[in-house]
Amino acid sequence: MKAAIIEDDEIHADLLEKYLLEWGRLKNITLEISRYLDAESFLFEFEPGIAFDVLFIDIQMQKINGMEMAKTVRKKDTTVNIIFTTGITGYMEEGYEVEAMHYLVKPVGKDKIYKCMEKILNRKKETDYILVHSKEEIRKIITNQINYIEAMGHGCIIEIFSTENGIRNTSSCTKLTELIEVSESISELEAIVKLKNFTRCHRSYLCAIPNIHHISKTEITFDTGSHIPVSRRLHKDVNQAFINYFSKLKKV
Repeated sequence: MKAAIIEDDEIHADLLEKYLLEWGRLKNITLEISRYLDAESFLFEFEPGIAFDVLFIDIQMQKINGMEMAKTVRKKDTTVNIIFTTGITGYMEEGYEVEAMHYLVKPVGKDKIYKCMEKILNRKKETDYILVHSKEEIRKIITNQINYIEAMGHGCIIEIFSTENGIRNTSSCTKLTELIEVSESISELEAIVKLKNFTRCHRSYLCAIPNIHHISKTEITFDTGSHIPVSRRLHKDVNQAFINYFSKLKKV
């Protein structure tokens, strides 16, 4: 797991790093911790492709404060866990705006850090993602938000849908879905997602089985209303994968 501590108080940063490393040893998990003395140095290096699991951010920093930093981070990465640490309690409402996981008042206790990390670990088990390259950036995409992958030239188009509070909302499909153009080929992406409930449904398409609403003779329709073709040759395999997936869910 990767964690970043953005904190201008080195005593507090030392204590926080100590607690994190102790938790990692207890769980037999390797923690890679990066430390920054201010928001500017973190933002200079930050890219979504770095894929931090959690950011511990001190709100009261000089120049760019922690809340402003978190808002900048959220423009690039909507999934990284954010935990604020501060000596005052006047920013809680703003914390909701950036979907902060926790708001911890200093001095932060070991038990609270452990609870935060347990929650992040559980989220990590439930949420998987892939890293893809667009023309100008590396982007992290949560796999269960992908409907399909379409081969396009030497790269691909990936359709994803947004969620609200972790729950898919299908009331307005045109507003929910987004098409992302990436440089990876469909063969490269198939190798990445082949164990994550994706299957070929056409020479030019990979589909996400959990997001299928129904399958006709010629096309697949997703829960969001999007649809793609299914080839005659692959129809039986896709249909069986669809039945198998949802049959397993009923048994759980």
